[in-house]
Amino acid sequence: MWRGPRTGLWGAAGVVALGFLIALEIAARHYGQPGPITNQAREVIFAPKSGFLLYAGMALMMVVLTWRQRFIAAGAAIGIDIAFAVVRWAVDARVTDGHPFGNGALWVMLGYAVIAVTRRTGRERVLLLKGVGLGLLLLAGRKTGDIWLLITSRTRPGVLDQYVATADHALGNPSWLMGRIVTATGPIGSNLLNIVYSQLAVAAVVVALYQLRNVAAERRFPRHHLVRTFLVIGLLGPATYMIFPVVGPVFAYGTGLEHWSSVGLWPEGPPSGQWAVADLWPRTLPPISTPHPMPFDEVTPRNCMPSLHTAWAVAIFIHSRKGPRTLRFAGTFWLLATLGATLGFGYHYGVDLIVGVVFTLTVEAALRSSDRGWDRAGVRLVAYGTTVFAALLVSYRYLPLEMARHPWLYGPLLILTMISVIYGYVRTTALWEPKSAPARQPEPRLELV
Repeated sequence: MWRGPRTGLWGAAGVVALGFLIALEIAARHYGQPGPITNQAREVIFAPKSGFLLYAGMALMMVVLTWRQRFIAAGAAIGIDIAFAVVRWAVDARVTDGHPFGNGALWVMLGYAVIAVTRRTGRERVLLLKGVGLGLLLLAGRKTGDIWLLITSRTRPGVLDQYVATADHALGNPSWLMGRIVTATGPIGSNLLNIVYSQLAVAAVVVALYQLRNVAAERRFPRHHLVRTFLVIGLLGPATYMIFPVVGPVFAYGTGLEHWSSVGLWPEGPPSGQWAVADLWPRTLPPISTPHPMPFDEVTPRNCMPSLHTAWAVAIFIHSRKGPRTLRFAGTFWLLATLGATLGFGYHYGVDLIVGVVFTLTVEAALRSSDRGWDRAGVRLVAYGTTVFAALLVSYRYLPLEMARHPWLYGPLLILTMISVIYGYVRTTALWEPKSAPARQPEPRLELV
């Protein structure tokens, strides 16, 4: 049996991931909600929450298959979804929540997991299990994220939005400006940005598929790719939610989801306007006053600091830089549109986005340093990014009033601090890039004597 030096690492990672899912399942049950394992198991039969995400996960799994196997897998998934649709129509089971497709993709992934265990051996078994694991990890990341948001709302009754909104005066309160712009665009602009915002994982899969396009031919995964960064961001980011709980301006200074009810953007939810400081967003800027922690409901997620949508969009942008022009353009568009959506929907403040950029570059630098071997430049960059990340959180918590009173000092300082991390990342990673290969010399020819 074949055993590689990284097989043990993959196995250990699988055990840790399983343990983490079980812990979240227990925590969710404690709060009277199904956990990530239960929610994923339900999608084997019931309508999935996101059919697009399931097919994106299957697409990731298929990078290890040959083209013939890919066509068979895609055909099987579509055929199973058609069968499910026929059965639902026959029994008059209407899909009221989620998508009427996607079960087939999950069945195909689980089927290939069985094939890997029963019909493959050695290197081929490991490669196929890695492919299946990659697809299932994308799904598990979504499910665990939902449970994390539930935990933040139940365990953090107080939020720090007043501190962040006060500090955001240093940047000119960009969420209020973008909120007015998006509101003025009406249903068309709002729904377009909603597609970008909600399908961020699908965009990441598109970039990842380009990076992993040679896996089937080379029979191995590259050492570093976007999916790793995407998952690590989703794993580490929610820890800061627990340290710095923030709900966002549309909730803390507005009417919450009711603000977007006129354009039919979000499903109905419990009202949250009674918990807000006042109905100010996005028409009236919040006054500059001494901030205080404020109580909030046990439903709204505390998922603002840092902005993980910004972090993921930055990761997509970084990893799309080495692709063709179309992919680079798409990565740039997704980043700009995501920044507009996070601010325009009132989910984040401007200072959240700055922390999100610093967070992503630090995570990306740490992963790349771990793959290539830690050197002085890598250690220095990760240490600097971590220090800046912590300093920003501390300044938002303890210096927001000073930042609001001196915007011409602290606003540029915040931007320059973020730019310094960007510059450090670009400069350090440029040193890691392989130098251009020397010109190939012509082979010597044999002379006739």
